[in-house]
Amino acid sequence: MIGFPLYPSFQVFLAIFISMALTMVLLPIWIRILRFRQIGQQVRADGPQRHLVKQGTPTMGGIVFLVAILATVMLLTRTHSAAELTRAVLIAFATLLCGVVGLVDDLSKLVKERSLGLRPNAKMFFLTTISVAFTLIAINFGGIAPTVSIPWLAEIDLGVLTTVITFETFSFSIPWLYIVFVFLLMVGMANAVNLTDGLDGLAGGTVMIAMVVMAAIAYRSDQLNTALMAAATCGACIGFLWFNSHPASIFMGDTGSMALGGAFAAIAVVTKSEVVSLVVGAIFVMEALSVMIQVGVYKLTRKRVFLMAPIHHHFEQKGWSETKVVIRFWIITALSASIGFAWFFSQSI
Repeated sequence: MIGFPLYPSFQVFLAIFISMALTMVLLPIWIRILRFRQIGQQVRADGPQRHLVKQGTPTMGGIVFLVAILATVMLLTRTHSAAELTRAVLIAFATLLCGVVGLVDDLSKLVKERSLGLRPNAKMFFLTTISVAFTLIAINFGGIAPTVSIPWLAEIDLGVLTTVITFETFSFSIPWLYIVFVFLLMVGMANAVNLTDGLDGLAGGTVMIAMVVMAAIAYRSDQLNTALMAAATCGACIGFLWFNSHPASIFMGDTGSMALGGAFAAIAVVTKSEVVSLVVGAIFVMEALSVMIQVGVYKLTRKRVFLMAPIHHHFEQKGWSETKVVIRFWIITALSASIGFAWFFSQSI
């Protein structure tokens, strides 16, 4: 931090700027490399027909903004305490590892030249491992309590079913219920953001808006390093949108979408805003639920609730332009994020 003002609020805005600038500088180089190597997106044959023209568009842009996010955090992060540093490193590694799972998925699609990558069981195994490891380290080394807070209503203790293993002077806790809860949140968000990433600028824009609120929540919780991570993610999304706005020059791929979903969930756990994050990220929840409802109802009745799932494709099938769907979903995210913001901050009034 030598040479930079030490005001926490300045550092948060600086994180947005640095991450955005790095993304905007590196992405054109990455796009040229991908085009030279003829590495492009494999479009689903059963998706909207208008999307077939996107076949071959450079993908895996998430690699670039992952580099930008992690570089920014490494530059600005300061050590306040061992627990806070542990939390910052945890969020960074959860983001990176979820991105690696997405990268393997992207590479599998490119090698097989089809829109399906890793098998669902393999993807679930890796994400489960990441979420369980994240939870255990957060509880035992990051000072995170195995509780879930619902502002104004209740605080639920999910540590009631805990196994404690003692190693001489150190005790290692395994809160089983909280592990399951974080698993559902992290794996759910990683896949939900992945599902949201189906239109130019949709995932990048909605995550950008949601991360502004998550940065504010972290800042209000006196977790500056976590706020820097959220701010850097927001900045990377802004820089990425310059190239991902319709018509997109590059896609983030599963590398980017799963990393963003993992980061969102990890920040929610560390700031104890797990329930609030479901409101802030309501658009991701809606996208995931639309797929679950579509699949479940179709298996039972052989009828479809939506014209196509995820739900953003439903509105495309109804005749909305891609840009109209994206902008309206951004507006919905801004509204839900505002509600989540107000709900979280109201408890401190």
